[in-house]
Amino acid sequence: MSFPTIEFAVFFVAVFILSWAFMPHPRAWRPFILVASYVFYGWVDWRWVLLLVASSVINTVAARVIATSPSPRTRKQALIAAICFDIGLLCVFKYLGFFVTEVDDFLDSLGLGSPLPLVQIVLPIGISFFTFQAISYVVDVYRGDTRAASLGDVAILQAFFPHLVAGPIVRANELLPQLRVPRDPRTVLAGPGLFLVAGGLVKKTVVADELARRVVDPVFNDPAAHSGAEVLLAIYGFAAQIYCDFSGYTDMAIGLALLLGFVLPQNFNRPYLALSLQDFWRRWHMTLSRWLRDYLYIPLGGNRHGARRTYRNLMLTMLLGGLWHGAAWTFVIWGGIHGTALSVERWARERWVGFRLPAWLAWFVTFHVVCLAWVFFRSPDLSTAFDMLGQIGASGPSPLVTLPVVFLTVAAIALQALPSGWWRQAEGWLVRQPVAAQGVAFGALLVVADAAVGQQGVAPFIYYQF
Repeated sequence: MSFPTIEFAVFFVAVFILSWAFMPHPRAWRPFILVASYVFYGWVDWRWVLLLVASSVINTVAARVIATSPSPRTRKQALIAAICFDIGLLCVFKYLGFFVTEVDDFLDSLGLGSPLPLVQIVLPIGISFFTFQAISYVVDVYRGDTRAASLGDVAILQAFFPHLVAGPIVRANELLPQLRVPRDPRTVLAGPGLFLVAGGLVKKTVVADELARRVVDPVFNDPAAHSGAEVLLAIYGFAAQIYCDFSGYTDMAIGLALLLGFVLPQNFNRPYLALSLQDFWRRWHMTLSRWLRDYLYIPLGGNRHGARRTYRNLMLTMLLGGLWHGAAWTFVIWGGIHGTALSVERWARERWVGFRLPAWLAWFVTFHVVCLAWVFFRSPDLSTAFDMLGQIGASGPSPLVTLPVVFLTVAAIALQALPSGWWRQAEGWLVRQPVAAQGVAFGALLVVADAAVGQQGVAPFIYYQF
């Protein structure tokens, strides 16, 4: 079930009313919100719910053993068992088919063409997100950063529908304490919630989907048929599209959670203003960045054992971050570009202490390294990615380079440079309006979004596939 649909609108209105009705009665509210989240997740395929339930049960049991066992060995074994189960889910559903295909191709190249059975497994939506949340939960219990919770609380932590399928990746100590305290409808940030939902809806339907239809999809589907100007616009257009698509989802997720009385962590902070790759990852998909830092980079050794190991750890972290996005060499190269750039930045800072590029040049280089990596991220295969890069200098007519597309691309990137105070002022203005005026404004926005969508419908969010 996707946020910008009639089905979800009906679903959320019902959940919103019943959630606040049950909220004073936790014994009724907890099973209600859990069932509602399972209905949301199982809308496409009810079997995915069984996978989510199994994950919650296994990680709850493991966390209980970790929290109660006096034996360090038993605690460590429970942690390893839980992580192996969680990683195993990802390996089976995301990587088994890729592994079989690569082995088959390798054997064929050696003349040992005995085709392995083709593995076709449907990828459950959002499996990477709820699996990473499960890993962070058991690790935090093991580290003593959070206390073990009941099965019901862990199930809600993983399944809470606003963040379930595409984040943000919520840690236990960010949501579980809120579950333990009844929400008060008088303290709900309804205005900011509606503002976020409205903004996310515009980002998705008016900007992201329009850019995809008008330039990004046509060019990436057949780079050789397009001029260099169209290829460049498609590359920049995808940078704008993925930002508006993903941050639009996050805005709606955080806004919907606010309307239900819960606060989720921020996930974006104007990433295309970054002056370095390190700065970019502090602004882009912030909950994934901190997850990779706290549960992968630092356990690998971080920057504690010399420069070479630091570069190694950076590269491993980003390569695994690329694989997290999908089982394809394009994602590996995407991660490799970021890992290499982060290592080069660190080397340059240590080699030339005190030297800094002019701000405009630092931004220009950072933005284009990010765009280069996006080419591999978006391309369905390596051949398409290299065709895109090779076609940049091609001449020819450019019918896809139109004023509306250029405007949407530039606006999506340039608007991030507006002072953050302007957005807070706009949000404050909305909150101060009468409820009826807010309703009329939101209704008008829905009409605009519906007109932008047209008969083709809303495209799935890009990060649903991860």
